[in-house]
Amino acid sequence: MATVPSRVSLVTTPHLRSADGLEAGRRVTWLELFFDLVFVAAVAQVGTHLQADYSLAGVLRFSVLFVLIWWAWLGHTSYSTRFDTDDVVQRGLTGLQMFLAIVMAINATGALDSRDSAGFAAAYSVMRLVLVAQYWRVRHLAQARALTAPLAWGCAVAAMMWLASAFVEAPARFWIWGAALAVDVLTPLLATRQLIRVPHDAAHLPERYGLFSIILLGESVVAVMNGMQSQEYWSPWAASAAILGLALLFVIWWWYFDGVDAASERFVRTSRDALRFHVWSYAHLPLYLGIAVTGVGLEHVITTATAAPLHAPEAWILAGAVTALMLALTAISTTSHRHTRGTRATRHRRAWLLSLAPLALGAAGTSVMPAVVVAGFLGLSLAQLWLALADRHARLKLGA
Repeated sequence: MATVPSRVSLVTTPHLRSADGLEAGRRVTWLELFFDLVFVAAVAQVGTHLQADYSLAGVLRFSVLFVLIWWAWLGHTSYSTRFDTDDVVQRGLTGLQMFLAIVMAINATGALDSRDSAGFAAAYSVMRLVLVAQYWRVRHLAQARALTAPLAWGCAVAAMMWLASAFVEAPARFWIWGAALAVDVLTPLLATRQLIRVPHDAAHLPERYGLFSIILLGESVVAVMNGMQSQEYWSPWAASAAILGLALLFVIWWWYFDGVDAASERFVRTSRDALRFHVWSYAHLPLYLGIAVTGVGLEHVITTATAAPLHAPEAWILAGAVTALMLALTAISTTSHRHTRGTRATRHRRAWLLSLAPLALGAAGTSVMPAVVVAGFLGLSLAQLWLALADRHARLKLGA
């Protein structure tokens, strides 16, 4: 349940949420919900181009833009779940980031070498500078300084690189993008040791990830609905693809929240916990990408539903997206429990192998009906869900 303070102060000194990363009763606020919705809307805007160009080039373009939108969301989310303040300044900075997310989405309509992409990079650079300003506000916290200083400097350096890329023509622009993204990604990894001293809210952060996941799944459901709406006369193949597609998304939701406990509390008290946290966090990127691309693929299958098989690129893209989300969920499952042996270890190995099975359906997708391919994805997801629930039952029984 979202919570909101009864009164908002004009200026409040930011402080750490708690010493152990868990503050009882702290829940997602209405502002954070609004923030998440704006970013998922930006993802949906970027996805409109993928709907028109469901090809390898289209997926590459979508992936690059998606990564930056998600990383911008992650920057604000990581800050707000570690430092607590809800004054006018923080709300103003949050509103500015929401506006910049919209600017990024507006500039995501052209090719990567176009003027639009330069505007996208410029908006993203300002987004990173806003994050620098947020970290500057917590400079007075001696306990957090060893973490916030490198994060702020890393964001500032990357922001300058992203801004500079806006004035450089392709392909040199792409080389700057690669270097800037490397700085963005490596900065929090280099500060891993400090995560123990300055923990995030162990309940709040996973809840934010879970909300983003469920909103993104909702966007995929909308994609399926759009595919259904496009059918003037329902054929058995179109109806089958729509029903199976919705069932697939439902199973993914079940697998994420109940099967692998992806939104459960994440404490960081040791170096091993910090490593698990990074795996859990970064695994969400291929998961989110997989969900988004799968949703667009299902819409494409329903819209063009015939007895004819998919073209090879379409089949491989859809299979690759499902494979990515399955591998991501399997990786997340490894961070939710201690090392296991025996029967549970066997289930984990089977889960990894099943995660690669969609690729076989991609190869077969050029010779069978699209609805059959979607049915295959659903069957594999149900098998994964069964393994995950069995593992969860075993952990609860053993008290692990």
